[in-house]
Parts: sequence; C-alpha cells; structure tokens
Amino acid sequence: MKLIVKEFVESKIYLIRERKVMLDRDLAELYGVETKALNRAVRRNAARFPEDFMFQLTAQEAEFLRCQFGTSSSSYGGRRYLPYAFTEQGVAMLSSVLKSERAIQVNIAIMRVFSQLKETLIRRQDLATKLGELEERVDTHDIKIQAIFNAIKQLIDPKKPPSRIGFRPKT
Repeated sequence: MKLIVKEFVESKIYLIRERKVMLDRDLAELYGVETKALNRAVRRNAARFPEDFMFQLTAQEAEFLRCQFGTSSSSYGGRRYLPYAFTEQGVAMLSSVLKSERAIQVNIAIMRVFSQLKETLIRRQDLATKLGELEERVDTHDIKIQAIFNAIKQLIDPKKPPSRIGFRPKT
C-alpha cells in the first residue's frame, strides 16, 4: 500500500453545495477499487448513506467539475453516470461498507485531514474576529488622529484664527 499523502487527500476535497465533500472516483482511487465497485457497495448499503452523508451531483455540477478538471465527457468513453459526493460522515461510513485493511487506513488518513481542515477554519475565524476588533480600534484612532491634525493645521494656518475657549478680558 502506497503512503497516503495529506496534500493529495486535501486536493481531493471539494466545496459543493456549501459542503466539503470527496467524489466517488477519488475515494475509489484512494481505496484501490474501481469507482463502480465502490458505488455498488454503497447501493447495497443505501440505508447507511442518507442525503447528509452522500448525494449525487446534478448534471450542471458534474459539467462544472468536468470543465474545471478536464475530465472526459460520457460521449468520449468517460463516465456515464453522475458522480456521487460523500461528506465527512459519508466517508466515515464507507469504512463499514469497505472492510479491507486499506479501507481502514485510508479512512483514518481522510478523517485526520477533515479534522485538520476544521481546526484551520476555526483558527481563521478567530483571526478574522481579532482582525475586526483591531480594525474598529484603528478606526477610532483614525478619528482622534484626524482631530489632532485638524487642530495642528488651525494653529499653523494664519488665515483662520484659532477658536478661543475661556474668559476674554475687555479692552
């Protein structure tokens, strides 16, 4: 069994319908089985794969992927059925359907990548929150700095007399 490289798995995770998913063809490649064999095993165990675990791409989604990644069209000997997309939970469920040692190792590697992606997302959200807070502070500083510059300009500009505050004796 060749080493499962984290970067390879990450490159096979797509955002479709606002979900992070892996396609049946990529999972089949990782598991070392044909795509049709993987899909056949899933169909035999359909109750284990509700819509939030796995869904079939629409023709438009499949066409978009085909254009993005240069896969062949069905009229030229390519795949004849719309691909299936598996969410993280669907990938985890595959380990109960595909019971080989390789399937276990692949699932462990994929679950680790999904976990790392979640951690990265959480860190990015924290960073975005802190950046927003910093931006608000800078905005208030900008207003104060602008007021200081305006006061300095009034002191320097002889055309405008500085506004007087306080008591003025009569002459």
